[in-house]
Amino acid sequence: MRIPVIAGNWKMHKSVAESAAFARELLPSIAEFDGVERIVAPTFLALTAVAEALRGSSVGVSAQDAHFEPQGAYTSQVSAAMLGGIASYAIIGHSECRAWLGETDERVNLKVRAALTCELTPIVAVGENLRQNEAGATNDGISAQVRAALQFVEPAGMSRVILAYEPVWAIGTGRNASATIVGDVIGGCIRKTLAGLYGDKIARQVRVLYGGSVKPDNMAQYMSEEAIDGALVGGASLNVEDFSALVGIAAREKPVRSKA
Repeated sequence: MRIPVIAGNWKMHKSVAESAAFARELLPSIAEFDGVERIVAPTFLALTAVAEALRGSSVGVSAQDAHFEPQGAYTSQVSAAMLGGIASYAIIGHSECRAWLGETDERVNLKVRAALTCELTPIVAVGENLRQNEAGATNDGISAQVRAALQFVEPAGMSRVILAYEPVWAIGTGRNASATIVGDVIGGCIRKTLAGLYGDKIARQVRVLYGGSVKPDNMAQYMSEEAIDGALVGGASLNVEDFSALVGIAAREKPVRSKA
């Protein structure tokens, strides 16, 4: 059975002190839900402080990106190799990085492979823009992104890969795709693509999340879909009550045997 995942992407919010305080406040409200993989992704500056605040807990810490080169003349960048001992995950290919930072499919692939080499779990984001959606090209676009992101990734590495479907037109807009549509995209496109690359067994094992204006009042609808394994959450992850509610809903809708 696939363990559900709730990953909170804090984006460019919260100072170092605010991030650490938030992590300490959040921890008691989600500590009981061992059947859900809980992850927070603060800014690079706050990674160490948040990791320290969560030390000894089962809540994971993720970077919001990771450069593929271990070191070099890459001003402003942080490599996957540098994240060792601080983060256990890295978000790769987020739509905002693709749009604002010129992230290409080739670079996404390099980052995925670097993350795996450095024993990080990549949370790989894929999704169509509004034009593709309206043109009926959602599945073609997403399948191409999945294939590109996973090029040269061996089957053994797929046990550490998490995918996240985030339709670009739903990120931070308040709009969201219906649970049925998301389930169809994940089950009928993403898992089908994975099956073509790695076979049915691995396709069934990879966790695939949804990201796109997920909130406590719509989370249960998404988690009711068999194909959806959790959520990559933006705004709702910045509030303790909202984030803990999402974790609780995931635990209720996708009950699994406790990891403890």
